[in-house]
Amino acid sequence: MNKVELKKLDELEYKVNEAYKTLRTNLSFCGDDIKTILLTSCTPNEGKTTVSFRLSQALADDKKKVMLIDADLRKSVLISRYGVAGEKKIEGLSHYLSGQSKLEDIMCETNVDNLDVIFAGPLVPNPTELLGNSYFADMIEKLKEVYDYIIIDAPPLGSVIDAAVLTKVCDSSIFVIENDVVSYRFAQSVKKQLELTGCKIIGVILNKYDMYGRGKYRGYYSGYYKKKNYKSYAPYGEYSSDK
Repeated sequence: MNKVELKKLDELEYKVNEAYKTLRTNLSFCGDDIKTILLTSCTPNEGKTTVSFRLSQALADDKKKVMLIDADLRKSVLISRYGVAGEKKIEGLSHYLSGQSKLEDIMCETNVDNLDVIFAGPLVPNPTELLGNSYFADMIEKLKEVYDYIIIDAPPLGSVIDAAVLTKVCDSSIFVIENDVVSYRFAQSVKKQLELTGCKIIGVILNKYDMYGRGKYRGYYSGYYKKKNYKSYAPYGEYSSDK
């Protein structure tokens, strides 16, 4: 297994840290058959990736063996957000799903105890097809034999269909919604899409909520995000930056 260092691990504020501990506790009461959990959202930039990582970290802090899978093969931000550094070039999920790498070649041990990661790898022109092939299902079955929890950071279901494809191999899903940004009607529409997959929704996380009364994004996750254009998931051939 490769070893990587996550260099950008900011210490969480007290209330935020307690919120993740509460989420961890709630998960423990969902049953021991809940091992593979998919996180998705309505739109890009709602904070799903950081929620996925911090939830994984909270579970790892509780002595659970956790694998975090970055399944966003369209616009991954995990490596850049946490300043990942390794001794050699990091191969990712897209390498494995396309038959270029073995599973052990893409698994990374981090400097967070009990937390391993599979990064997304390079962008590909056919992410939905790759995520739906038999390699992904086989990988999940093998990981279940080793890990207590498998957290899958999936693309936003309100933008692309990838998350619905991934639910086929998941025990449950969690819906991340940004406070005061996503409309009730849109959230209900995406929730209905998720329900149609048959994957159990075990909870909803309201993200970027102002816990301190200091303004819209101050407090909960203000240090991690800035407002961005929701056109980030452009069609291939029209890949957009966050400028």
